[in-house]
Amino acid sequence: MVDDERWKARFRAARMSLPRWARDAPSRSIYRSNATGTWEIYTWDRDTGEQRQVTDRPNGTWIGTIDPSGESVWWFADTDGDEFGVWRRVPFGETGSAPAVPDLEPSYPSGVALGRGGLAVIGRTTDEGNTVHLCRPGSAPEVLYHHAEDAHVADLSRDGSLIAIGHSEHGDSRHMALRVLRPDGTAVADLWDGPGKGVYGAGFAPVEGDARLLVNHERRGREEMLVWDPVAGTEREIVLDLPGEIGADWYPDGTALLVSHSHEARDELYRYDLVDATLTRIDTPRGVIGGAAVRPDGTVEYIWSSAAEPPVIRSTSGAVVLTPPGPPAPPSVPVEDVWVDGPGGRIHALVSKPEGDRPHPTVFDVHGGPTAQDDDSFVPTAAAWVDHGFAVVRVNYRGSTGYGSQWRDAIEGRVGLTELEDVTAVRDWAVGSGLADPERLVLTGGSWGGFLTLLGIGTRPDDWSVAVAAVPVADYVAAYEDEMEGLQAFDRSLFGGSPEEVPERYRESSPITYVERVTAPVLVLAGENDPRCPIRQIDNYLARLAELGRPHEVYRYDAGHGSLVVEERIKQMAAEIGFARKHLGMS
Repeated sequence: MVDDERWKARFRAARMSLPRWARDAPSRSIYRSNATGTWEIYTWDRDTGEQRQVTDRPNGTWIGTIDPSGESVWWFADTDGDEFGVWRRVPFGETGSAPAVPDLEPSYPSGVALGRGGLAVIGRTTDEGNTVHLCRPGSAPEVLYHHAEDAHVADLSRDGSLIAIGHSEHGDSRHMALRVLRPDGTAVADLWDGPGKGVYGAGFAPVEGDARLLVNHERRGREEMLVWDPVAGTEREIVLDLPGEIGADWYPDGTALLVSHSHEARDELYRYDLVDATLTRIDTPRGVIGGAAVRPDGTVEYIWSSAAEPPVIRSTSGAVVLTPPGPPAPPSVPVEDVWVDGPGGRIHALVSKPEGDRPHPTVFDVHGGPTAQDDDSFVPTAAAWVDHGFAVVRVNYRGSTGYGSQWRDAIEGRVGLTELEDVTAVRDWAVGSGLADPERLVLTGGSWGGFLTLLGIGTRPDDWSVAVAAVPVADYVAAYEDEMEGLQAFDRSLFGGSPEEVPERYRESSPITYVERVTAPVLVLAGENDPRCPIRQIDNYLARLAELGRPHEVYRYDAGHGSLVVEERIKQMAAEIGFARKHLGMS
């Protein structure tokens, strides 16, 4: 008997993001929380302990930042999840907001960096391309940069004299370049490692007059770090004897880096001393670090979870930094690691098992992105399937991050079909090992995972019993026509051109091409205001299912690419589980 309240309690348990603080007023912090049932932005005064909700919108608020002085909070105001809107500003600890830069028209956000004295650098994406604006209080915004190809604001130096932007003027938004500019638009320096190798700004040194920029690169086939001084023209690669991929952030005095090490779906933290090049491990439990930052006193705050244990915000001082209100989320089961030989190399998969005898009805929950990965973190959706008697298998297929650049980029030119070869290999292992019941296999995923779900049931209809696709790409050509420009650039990089330039590649990778072969019952969840997987292309696919008389249902909701409202997420999860159980004869 399923405890219906237990799985719902994991969604309803209040959660918080890692607090971020004002650079020059570190007692003032902001964070996101779903404590009211909807994700919103909050302020936290560490001196007084006061926490205050500063946004309150029906469909929630996700993007926010705090200015260096701690005087104001900026948050991005879209319309019902459509991701198109303007930045608004609210004084710290208050709730009444106003447009931060009234002269800027609505757009898709493409980065923001705040400086002293109200200075702001704002990235905007529209149908006309990508623009970076320099915004000074009391003055009209100045166009600092504009290009048709994808670009974003990376950072602003502490003294406001240098601005780093990421760009793809070379036409490949999956492997970007860096440019550092003066506030008058003068170019200081460029950094690009050539075709197929991206560089990304990870923050200027937090020291007055320091031009060093921390940069993520992939010169040796995986994510690593270097320190670039665009003024002096110097580079220093941080070469560490660690497997997996590396990210980093600055210590407040600029003499060391907080290194995040990701390997085989788990994370570790290290301190790297730039003076003597020593690496010291920071003690954290086995699991996933959802973010980490160094306080002015040198302690590290980080958010940790595992598949079995819900998130907690901890400090290396030993303290719990913040505890969300209300009861904690019920724990779940730990994951097991599986390695399966596939056509492109060994595939890493994570398996969560329910109680009871094998073989289990099994859910293959395919992650989105595709530049993302499944890991050993707390996932209420996976736990809900396990509570209902399903084994859950999550596959880090080619295209995933965490396993090197070659693995990530292997899907280019053969989009979707490559990933599904890996999913198929793990599916066959799961059936062959006795874990999964071949007559009760659910293929599901959201966003890119939804795309792979629909493509999978069309290209390999005999492999799957039921399909659940949330906010999917269903008709790739129509999706390209309607999606935001930044995603069009991503698709051009992925496919090697637009649908007009390489039509056969889009046809081969589009789920609607194979819709006549679909036999599994399909549930599609779709957001009416989704700018990433727009509704028209989903309707095209659903119309074809209806014409063909294929069993299907649709769940539509009034938001964008997912929902920030807890009760809506519970409704969607209940619909997914109910649909699968009904068509597998389990209800």
